[in-house]
Amino acid sequence: MTDATSNAGAYSDPNTTPPMAQAVPLGLQHVLAMFASNVTPSIIVAGAAGLAFGSAEQVYLIQMAMLFAGVATLFQTVGIGPVGARLPIMQGTSFAFVGVLAGVAAVQGLGVALTACIIGGVIHFCLGAVIQKLRWLFPPLITGLVILAIGLYLIPVAIKYAAGGAASFQMEAESFGSLMHWSVALTVIVVSLALKFFMKGPISNAAILIGLLAGYVLAYILGMVNFGAVGKASWITSIQPLPYGFEFSLGAVIAVTLVSVVSAIETVGDASATTKAGAGRIATDKEIAGATYADGLGTAVAGVFGGLPNTSFSQNVGIVGMTGIMSRHVVTIAGIIMILCGLIPKVGAVIASMPLPVLGGGVIVMFGMVAAAGLNMLTEVKMNRRNMIIIAVSLAAGLGLNLVPTAVQYLPGVVKILATSAVAPTAIVAIALNLLLPEEV
Repeated sequence: MTDATSNAGAYSDPNTTPPMAQAVPLGLQHVLAMFASNVTPSIIVAGAAGLAFGSAEQVYLIQMAMLFAGVATLFQTVGIGPVGARLPIMQGTSFAFVGVLAGVAAVQGLGVALTACIIGGVIHFCLGAVIQKLRWLFPPLITGLVILAIGLYLIPVAIKYAAGGAASFQMEAESFGSLMHWSVALTVIVVSLALKFFMKGPISNAAILIGLLAGYVLAYILGMVNFGAVGKASWITSIQPLPYGFEFSLGAVIAVTLVSVVSAIETVGDASATTKAGAGRIATDKEIAGATYADGLGTAVAGVFGGLPNTSFSQNVGIVGMTGIMSRHVVTIAGIIMILCGLIPKVGAVIASMPLPVLGGGVIVMFGMVAAAGLNMLTEVKMNRRNMIIIAVSLAAGLGLNLVPTAVQYLPGVVKILATSAVAPTAIVAIALNLLLPEEV
């Protein structure tokens, strides 16, 4: 990366391209930094929907996560008309939607969840025309709270995966919480942290991916890996529109749309951070609108074929800042790599053969980082009595109702889904209190 860094000033224009000898490794570096985070949400939502771990259906969802992360990235970097910021922004499956979609998939099925993704994506797309006017509704207090709630909601799922799985039969098994499971999960955590903080460059950026590989190897040595599905998987994927049908649920759509608004605000931040890190300027209104359009279109198209919502990946903004290379064509190469991975089912089958404790070790770090990102945003907020009350009441409502869903068992179906989703009530209560409570002088 030395040559790339020394040439950073020459590549502060997103329309310039480094030599292919530099561009391809840089593109691969972007893929490595987001790969594990991109496929994990599909694995979790598939598990919540009751799909067998390693099944052909789960492999398909993993394939769609890779394929449409690449497609959405091309929407962003290459663009179509007003769609796309034409900036080096990597798109991928968003953790922000996992809590809502896992809950919907568990209760109402993947058909309802994916339909909500399609409609939510269309609404998200429309936000591109008004996103600048909505930013005032989502100051750091609100966005930080919502992201913190997402992380806190997901952490128990990570612990269950590390111990052996989140399904009832897995938690009731004698092996749940065994030393064998935890040794694999802790290997992933230790290797990931060691590489992240004691190495630099591509190895540091790909720390979690390498940690997962280390855990995978240990799990294989311990006899926990079954490659049966890999041998049965084909070499070319068969893409199916509406694989689970089209089933509308107002509650699911509202929940996904609420998260979409938060995701859109995050994308605005990522676009601004990218231009600041790579070119020392603020993002233009056109770039911000284009980034939001690409988010929504990528989400809607992915939903049609079984993919989960896509959004900009903040860790890849860090790569732009580290290398100083602003070229959107580098990230276009990364998108093409993801598309190629998505078209080869054997890649998805290998990922699906990963034992749950391996994944658990990785997501303990990932989900913890989601919560930490929310806390980091809240550090920008003045901690006076008013803001502390908003934080307290919002988190109590969001996480409390999620932990005790029977507390609202008599609410109508749509309202109950929203009330127990963790994210939606946190966001709604936080926005309402922020608008209603007077500022402290």
